[in-house]
Amino acid sequence: MPRPQRCEQFASSEVGIVHVVQRCVRRAFLAGVDQATGKDYSFRKEWIRRRMEALASVFAVDVLSYAVMSNHMHQILRNRPDVCAQWSDEEVAIRWLRVFPGRRLEEHLAEPTESDVQMLVRNKERLAEVRCRLSDISWFMRALAEPIARMANKQDDCTGRFWEGRFKAQRIVDEAGLLACSMYVDLNPVRAAMSTTPETSPHTSAYDRIEASKGERIPSAAFDLKPIPTEEAGREIRETPVEVLQEKRKAKRRNPTGKRIRRDGWLSPLTLSKTTLSAEPQVHTKGVRSSDRGFLHIRWSDYKRLLDWTAAQSVAGQVAKLPKRLAQTLSEVGIDASMWRDLVWDWQKYFGKTSCVGRPESMKADAERIGHRHHRGQVRAAACFG
Repeated sequence: MPRPQRCEQFASSEVGIVHVVQRCVRRAFLAGVDQATGKDYSFRKEWIRRRMEALASVFAVDVLSYAVMSNHMHQILRNRPDVCAQWSDEEVAIRWLRVFPGRRLEEHLAEPTESDVQMLVRNKERLAEVRCRLSDISWFMRALAEPIARMANKQDDCTGRFWEGRFKAQRIVDEAGLLACSMYVDLNPVRAAMSTTPETSPHTSAYDRIEASKGERIPSAAFDLKPIPTEEAGREIRETPVEVLQEKRKAKRRNPTGKRIRRDGWLSPLTLSKTTLSAEPQVHTKGVRSSDRGFLHIRWSDYKRLLDWTAAQSVAGQVAKLPKRLAQTLSEVGIDASMWRDLVWDWQKYFGKTSCVGRPESMKADAERIGHRHHRGQVRAAACFG
């Protein structure tokens, strides 16, 4: 069965949750220790995390979970056209210009001004196109992958591809699939034997949430969503030496807003609010993420306990008994508790080649939505769901 088209998996006009995987070219350790040269490029993982954080502040895309590995990265993304629809024309324009400022004669002139914003606002056809792109997962990934590739190539003084190609996408169609996939993503470093616990797995959403629960705060990478007054920009360019402007821009990129946030402040909250109507977009107003909507009917404390228990079950056939409360949590979303360890640790066996993640009945319904009878891997996945 051929891989479905992207338009069948997600659309910028509809809210959807997608698990995406982006691999380095030839699966080389371009963000880890290069086996050929012995050079350590692990610092590039922070490049990727900060770029992801910055994009979360301007795109109508929620980052639910992520893991940056040495030769690939995982993300669970939820596009939010309902949030984007709430933004004013000026907000849409400045968000777009922060990520795609357009062609400039010099890098130090790339700061969008009030004049640039109004010019885009007056172009209604272009503005409608931009609004659509801001809730498009493909454009989010493009804005993430391309700058990282350029930075790495500049550092290595080379040209060519950094990423293998377009990202792989899996549509997540129910909460059972979302819980399992989120756990799989968070435990990627443990499964790869790079660490033994979530607490020692940096550059994952689990690590960020754990450190945030301890009170850790970090300099925000969020874009500054205020345009520069046109007159001020012109005066600064005329009166300030180019070298000074370039240094000023570099300093601002390190912390554009000058704020410090909780380490997980840019991620989507984990727990869905029971009191919030499903139709409410819950637009975020502090400039670090698109919305305040959670994604699981589970408290962080229970998720953390399940995460720790799953991380400890590294040896197949020597699985400890799952605590009753956690088993009940799994059964409530339709997951067979006795198969939970296998589902997360052997994820590739059940969902490695599928384009859809969820319970069999949900996968079948999604296949019918796009005119197919079933999704690949649907029968094999049935063993893990009650």
